[in-house]
Amino acid sequence: MTLLLRSKEFLKHQTGKHPERPDRLLALDAMLGKTDLGKKCQTAEWLEIPEKDLAELHSPKQVEQIKQLSAHGGGRADPDTVVCPDSYVVAKIAAGACIAAVDLVLQGKHANALCLVRPPGHHATAGVSMGFCLFNNVALAARRAIKQHRLNRVAILDWDVHHGNGTQDIFYSDPAVFFLSLHRFGDGFYPGTGAASETGQGKGLGATLNLPIRYGTAPKDIRSQWEKGLDMVRQFRPELLLISAGFDADRRDPIGDLGLGPEDFFHFSKTAIALAKDQCQGKIITCLEGGYHLDALAEGMQKHLENLVRE
Repeated sequence: MTLLLRSKEFLKHQTGKHPERPDRLLALDAMLGKTDLGKKCQTAEWLEIPEKDLAELHSPKQVEQIKQLSAHGGGRADPDTVVCPDSYVVAKIAAGACIAAVDLVLQGKHANALCLVRPPGHHATAGVSMGFCLFNNVALAARRAIKQHRLNRVAILDWDVHHGNGTQDIFYSDPAVFFLSLHRFGDGFYPGTGAASETGQGKGLGATLNLPIRYGTAPKDIRSQWEKGLDMVRQFRPELLLISAGFDADRRDPIGDLGLGPEDFFHFSKTAIALAKDQCQGKIITCLEGGYHLDALAEGMQKHLENLVRE
């Protein structure tokens, strides 16, 4: 059965009129109530990530920056990234949810997991919080699987409209993590990384696959690129699949807009789940990233969760 992790604590990351705001999770709560999908999932209690575990991935300076910003009434980690008095604790709760999901799925207690967390994480590097992200939830989850559960091969699929530069940076030299990112690229689109030529370095060479998409590309061609990317992931033979799920490539999104719709996220989801069933007994954990049009976010996530609960 699908594990669904969500908490009212995530609403305490107060960002004002910022696009990454608590209303995003309220829209998802409404979708879960309207569709009864929440009743088809199980939940669990979890703890916030200990600071010492956070500091194994993120630099002490970065962790201390967010801690001190919160302690002193909030501010900004960078021009785009809001920190409020509760943000440090909330970010640790979000990371804790994602590593708890890894533990519970790999222990065989749940078929798969969906973590409806905020703040998001995939732009946060090992040393810098940026792009609405404080700590890298999916990277911490991958590290948990490798260090605590002794996995040798973990794949991260990122379909957020923005390149997961933080996740790429963290694992760029790591052969144990295959990172696939499909994202909008070109014309100065944030964050400006994620060219097809970025394929890893050192022992990690070949374990990064970027699928940069130009604005105006037809959805059917985007889906084709995604499927080719999954073929490369299949060759990696992952023991666990992690998804950074952003829904800001939807045509209605005020920030992203890659011309996609809920049916395209259904396709991304269905094909990723099929790959997980083929390669790792369906072990798949999803971490929420972006998506700033509330209806588009809810509809895209609904498609993904419908696929998850069928497994």
